[in-house]
Amino acid sequence: MRPLLLKGGRVIDPSRGFDQVADVLIQDGKIAAVGTGLGLPDGAEVRDVRGNVVAPGLVDVHVHLREPGNEDVETIASGARAAAAGGFTTVCAMPNTDPVTDNQAAVGFIVRQSARAGLTRVYPIGAISVGQKGERLSEFGEMVGAGAVAVSDDGKPVVSSHLMRTALEYARTFAIPVADHCEEPTLAAGGVMHEGLVAARLGLKGIPAAAEEIMVGRDVLLAGLTGGHVHLCHVSTRGSVALIRSAKEQGVRVTAEVTPHHLTLTERDCERYDTHAKMNPPLREAADVAALRQALKEGVIDCIASDHAPHAYDAKEAAFDDAPFGIVGLETAFAVAYTELGAGGILTLAELVHRMSTAPAAAFRLPGGTLKPGAAADVVVLDVAARWTVDPAAFFSKSRNTPFSGRALAGRAALTLVGGKVAHQAEAPAGS
Repeated sequence: MRPLLLKGGRVIDPSRGFDQVADVLIQDGKIAAVGTGLGLPDGAEVRDVRGNVVAPGLVDVHVHLREPGNEDVETIASGARAAAAGGFTTVCAMPNTDPVTDNQAAVGFIVRQSARAGLTRVYPIGAISVGQKGERLSEFGEMVGAGAVAVSDDGKPVVSSHLMRTALEYARTFAIPVADHCEEPTLAAGGVMHEGLVAARLGLKGIPAAAEEIMVGRDVLLAGLTGGHVHLCHVSTRGSVALIRSAKEQGVRVTAEVTPHHLTLTERDCERYDTHAKMNPPLREAADVAALRQALKEGVIDCIASDHAPHAYDAKEAAFDDAPFGIVGLETAFAVAYTELGAGGILTLAELVHRMSTAPAAAFRLPGGTLKPGAAADVVVLDVAARWTVDPAAFFSKSRNTPFSGRALAGRAALTLVGGKVAHQAEAPAGS
């Protein structure tokens, strides 16, 4: 592999508090040096990235890649390609596959498929319970040994408090987080959107904010009891934010994520019965969006995760009650966040990179999220001046279910390097 010099970009490395114009030298798949006036090794390739931002590759701790079982809507290879196009060098794959990723062999399959694709790094998340049935624990040790970096029954809440307590205690042994989909199922049963005025007007059954907040409260209490690390998936309400803030102030080992769609959309996006706005947890109220943004700014919520959830076209074309929850997000996550939060003055660009790279890597104890010399050369070059319109037909993902179709956005990945190799390179605009 030829040495590569990324020359003249604004280098942002939140792991070291570094933010200045500099060069980045990559050799043998690792960061060799960051600075100015770097010597150029023989045969090195030089890429002029002036005007762009050079940052650690983005990290997404919550994606659904549907393989095995639903390869028609996504595969590990197509999901990794979509991730690279979005600037992600690392993603964590949730276990609600068919069959469920609840054993050593299933975890190993995902590791092998990721290596075969040779694109974005895909780390498996194993199921908390066998078959995600919430009855008995999976073999955490065997799954971690095969490559799992966390456990979760995402898509389903862990209803049993006893099972959740045991999971937190067991996971502590392996220094991995337990990621929970916080939803009290008897309150949420039959709900298809946020319980509020819009749902009443549309005649749709709602999911109250309390359904999430009850389980957030339970999980942080159990994390405090066990000393385990609980990671709260796709937080969506201001009540959850208050509970997480209180838990962190008490020293509880809790981390949390929020999605770009919960940071930017509200229940009103469901008003035309648009199934692309149907997700779980549902889009909430404007006051919730404001609270989530402030919590992300303060670090009460640690990171942004896409909750990339591909579905077939005909499934989303069903009636609102019948359509599945979820949207694709890997290829729009950075641009949506940058447009709404970065360019909108909520987060600085350095803070946004921190919340989408360094912080998620730290939350799941993953390699990445840094440009320090010696680290793997997982790097993204961000063209923050780019202006583009979301066209689902151009996605690398196999699925097109996005509420951002036709949305004008700013910022995108111009170049994504994984281990120093090009995983994605944006096409030059026509006439450039």
